[in-house]
Amino acid sequence: MKKTLLGSTALVAVGLLASPALASDPLKVTIGGNVVTGFYVIDADSVGGLEFQDTKVALVARNIDIKAEGTLDNGLVAGVMAKLQLNTDFQDSGNQANISGSTATFRQLFAYLEGGFGKFEIGGTDGAAYKMHYTSPWFVPGNGVDSPNIYNHPAGSFANPRSSTFSLMATDANKVSYFTPRLAGFQLGASFTPDTSLNGPLANGNGTGFKYTTFTGNNIGNVFEIAANYAGTLGGVDVGVDGFYVSGSVNDNNPFTNFSNGADPEEYGFGANLGYAGFTLGGAYYKSSDLDYGAGQSVAFKDVEAKVWTAGLKYATGPWQVGIAYLKSQDEGSVGPSGFAGLGAEQSFWQIGGGYSLGSGVDLGLDLQLIKAKPASGASDIDAKSAGLVLAVAF
Repeated sequence: MKKTLLGSTALVAVGLLASPALASDPLKVTIGGNVVTGFYVIDADSVGGLEFQDTKVALVARNIDIKAEGTLDNGLVAGVMAKLQLNTDFQDSGNQANISGSTATFRQLFAYLEGGFGKFEIGGTDGAAYKMHYTSPWFVPGNGVDSPNIYNHPAGSFANPRSSTFSLMATDANKVSYFTPRLAGFQLGASFTPDTSLNGPLANGNGTGFKYTTFTGNNIGNVFEIAANYAGTLGGVDVGVDGFYVSGSVNDNNPFTNFSNGADPEEYGFGANLGYAGFTLGGAYYKSSDLDYGAGQSVAFKDVEAKVWTAGLKYATGPWQVGIAYLKSQDEGSVGPSGFAGLGAEQSFWQIGGGYSLGSGVDLGLDLQLIKAKPASGASDIDAKSAGLVLAVAF
């Protein structure tokens, strides 16, 4: 990814630090980002007499990344990482606030220290379980079946099952994390998040606020994450393996979220990647209990369960890469359809495609999707087939 190097004056200008670094040894600042676009032709089933669009222009992953980093006189590496998101997902038609069109927010902002002891991070960012996870490979530029940026199915506007094997209970929320040094290929990581409703720099430290912010419905706090992975080469095969466990507590006295009383939200999962001679075989499994994820936040929801698994194969040579991947997900439990969960919602997601690097962070790709989803128990299956041309630019 091509970066633009700036001096300490620019660092102060973007407001990342309250005062400039010492002129004798300033932190170096790089600015980068990415945008993924695509044009798709879609054939989707009608739902309740409603017909869905047969073409689509996708504009996703609109991020500006600002990073300040330097090595101190004592050998420690210190830095700040900020991720600016240009509005939220334009394709989320279920949330009209997301298509206002002109806002920009810091999705993540955190500081870190790294040395022989490992690495500490503090601030709004993803936790250890998320950052150490392996899953099915992405081969279409900027898109894949696990946590897709572009999802061409009308069930996305209804109660549909989750499409991620990553831990999302405390994603982007203010937390503290520690990662051990990697020894013989092994690494451990742990994170603690007091309140999942406090995201990035939005909480300025004034006061303590309500416990688990009752007014947003984001009622999970005291989230603890533990993760471990291995990255190395065994017999000429590149190997990556991980496992994680995440648990949180709930404010049972929240009058706005009585559906969570008695909930004990948990997540666990594992994943693996094997690479050899240009081929990458990968997959992952995830399961959660008393947890629902929608509208960009996790909510404790008694007796809601979800399980997801995925597998995929990619081949890359020179500027080319091609692949095939599959994801299967299902919501389970004893809670019926509501604004937060759909009992029995299922999904199967096939993706076939590839990409070609044009150089300088510019990639062109072909994305073929075949998705079958059932929004909730008793509902009819909804099929959607799509083909798209994707242009992804990283800078």
